[in-house]
Amino acid sequence: MKTFKIALVAIFFLVTSNSIAQQYTTHAVKEGETLQSIAQQYRVTPYTIIQSNKEIKTAADVKPNTVLIIPLDGSIIKEEEKKEEQEVEEIKPIGYSRHRVRKRETLFSLTQRYDITEEQLKRYNKQLYSEPLKKGMVLQIPKYPEIDPNEERALDFETYIVQPKETRWSIAHKYGITLDSLVVLNPDLDKNSNYLAVGQELKLPRPKGDSLEDQQVDLFTSYTVPKKMTLYSLGKEFNIPSDSIVKLNPEIMQLGGLKEGTVIRLPKKKDTTSEVNTDNFIFYEVKPKQNIFRLTQNLDITRDELYRLNPSLENGLKAGMVLKIPKANAQGLEVKNALVLDQFNLKDSINTLNRPKLVFMLPFRLDRINFNDTKKTRNQVMTRRDLSLSLGFYSGALVALDSIKKMGVSVDVKTYDTQLNTDKVKEILFRENLYGVNAIIGPVTPAALDEVAVQASAKGIPVIAPTASKSSLSHSNVFYSVPKEEVLRSKMLDYLQKVYKDQNVVIIADSTHQAAHDSILNVFPAAQIAKVIDNKSLHLDEFLIQLSENKENWVFLETAQVNMVSSVSSILNSANTEEIPVRMFTTSFNSAFEDDAISKTHLSNLRFAYPSFYRELGNDAFTRAYRKRFRGVRPDRYASRGFDVTMDILLKLAYKDNLFETSGVIGLTEYSGNRFNYYNEWTSGYFNRAAYLMEYDSLQIKEINLNDLQSNL
Repeated sequence: MKTFKIALVAIFFLVTSNSIAQQYTTHAVKEGETLQSIAQQYRVTPYTIIQSNKEIKTAADVKPNTVLIIPLDGSIIKEEEKKEEQEVEEIKPIGYSRHRVRKRETLFSLTQRYDITEEQLKRYNKQLYSEPLKKGMVLQIPKYPEIDPNEERALDFETYIVQPKETRWSIAHKYGITLDSLVVLNPDLDKNSNYLAVGQELKLPRPKGDSLEDQQVDLFTSYTVPKKMTLYSLGKEFNIPSDSIVKLNPEIMQLGGLKEGTVIRLPKKKDTTSEVNTDNFIFYEVKPKQNIFRLTQNLDITRDELYRLNPSLENGLKAGMVLKIPKANAQGLEVKNALVLDQFNLKDSINTLNRPKLVFMLPFRLDRINFNDTKKTRNQVMTRRDLSLSLGFYSGALVALDSIKKMGVSVDVKTYDTQLNTDKVKEILFRENLYGVNAIIGPVTPAALDEVAVQASAKGIPVIAPTASKSSLSHSNVFYSVPKEEVLRSKMLDYLQKVYKDQNVVIIADSTHQAAHDSILNVFPAAQIAKVIDNKSLHLDEFLIQLSENKENWVFLETAQVNMVSSVSSILNSANTEEIPVRMFTTSFNSAFEDDAISKTHLSNLRFAYPSFYRELGNDAFTRAYRKRFRGVRPDRYASRGFDVTMDILLKLAYKDNLFETSGVIGLTEYSGNRFNYYNEWTSGYFNRAAYLMEYDSLQIKEINLNDLQSNL
């Protein structure tokens, strides 16, 4: 019975409190409103409004944008009640960050650093109410929306229509807000991409000077309303909100809407000759602790030019600001989707509080291996590519997991054997809960990758393809770690085009490499085409005539046939002399060029060059760690790839636990033998565009760059 009474009292208290909270409201005074009209609107007396708002002495004090407290029941609101209402309506944080307390830091220094009050800091770190600040404490720092102290009127918003060639960064710059604020205002924006569609509607704060009281008389023009004109279409034409048109022309409401022939006044149309978009500018998002001097150095721009393009800098440099930079400055900077990327040192940027959850799906084929037969098992590992790839890749991944652990980052890992079977993949996905997974590495086969990508997409999980460069389907959540063949070919041809000095170019391409043939011919239209017999050999006499006796020869060999590579490299090696050098290239490097039947001496004499998504390993930190972990075994290219792919994903997740967001702000990364530079191609996925140029030199394979190539030719 006592419990029942307590429940009744509690219910009564909640109902009573709710009714008291609803006895008054707030009202922002609009243009043309008076104390009398507001009192009539809420059915209270003007005296009650004046008495409930101590800052209002007379009716003349009621001005546009003044916020009034209106007692709905007609009673005068006491100051204590207003204070309670103000506390209830306190601005909520838009997000949080973490801070580990350092030696000699105080509550005051933290409030100054993060621009918050001591009470706000304590509210989200309850322990500070009962214990002093200590070194090593991890605090939750609230982030509040930026409020301009000079902004006296209540913040209002407008609907913005995305124009062609605009990005999130260009729009954030145009409205003077941070990218985080843009996302908070538009929670429906895709979290997996930075894509904006032309015509897409965004909610944005109305810019300063857009309110009627800020407009100057000489900025207006007379306008005669034509037939069938609506407020919406008129507002769109003049780039002004419909409610602003009505405020500027109150007679519209008296007439019952826009009437043909009515003369109204409107702001003059804005000059759009220098729109802020990707045609004219690139953009930079200011990072914490940066200063103007460092920015001018990094962006190759003068201080005066930076301030001229970004007048808001007069109020100080703030983290999160989006600055516009002339597009001409893009040369020498790494720019992705019109955003300038910083050269991140991910190892110095990790947050040890992040705990990535990683899943591996690889075809280990453990169902086919008899571990009791050591000899047979070793033979299977040596001869089966799927096994050597999976085991090598995973062995490198284990070294990456060891390395990230030493950096203080804890990783939750699950590994599944897909058995090279799509049905097995479906069974794993049906059985296992992927909730909270940050990334899936694998599977290898296209069908299995498609299956995982589709199901992971529904949960917002990125999938990393270990060996694939593309898919027949479009997956917006897949990161293809191997560059496309077109990317590799373009890298090779771009370099050669820059150093071309009238060399004699000859193309040898079989019928399966028509794309390579056409690409080379497009860059070198004067190239000679060698005749290929039965798609596997050359007509020797005809080919030798095509080699120049007066200038250097560049021969492109595009094939996947070992015999053809062997015979052509042998022929070219015989024709190669000190007086008339011959060089061999390919834009389609494959296993035929690495076969044991190919003379490495011939390739070295011809300084054979090719594009590649990996480079040869040296005696680096990974190689030493791998040999230590696996008893002196030297890592192969699969192990190197496993380490690099896994390390890249783990470091990015340790920096920020959302791989989609991280890929938008981090450019080129490089590890033991692989580079990564993912570009988001909207609904098709994220594609790696980083590659190497390699050449044979003195029986060794070395990485080359443009400067090396120029000096060698």
